[in-house]
Amino acid sequence: MKEYFKRLWDAILASTDLDEKATAALKEAKARIKEMKKELADVKKAAKNVVAQSKDVVGAAKGNKRRGKKPIKNKKKTKTNNKTKKTKKWI
Repeated sequence: MKEYFKRLWDAILASTDLDEKATAALKEAKARIKEMKKELADVKKAAKNVVAQSKDVVGAAKGNKRRGKKPIKNKKKTKTNNKTKKTKKWI
């Protein structure tokens, strides 16, 4: 009888280990799915940017002006209200 309970106890412990492994695998799968969703969102955002850029290329081929951020060299200098000139004082 003692041998029977010992084998039964071993069988219960063995099945518990299997449940723990399944739970760990499920947790890992959920974490990976969450990370995949984040990456897919980034890919979607990048794809939208590619579409917008390709529209700009088509427009440039048609002769349209450049859209978006302009180059710095065309930027006008802003005037300030400070009219005093600073001079260097020599000793």
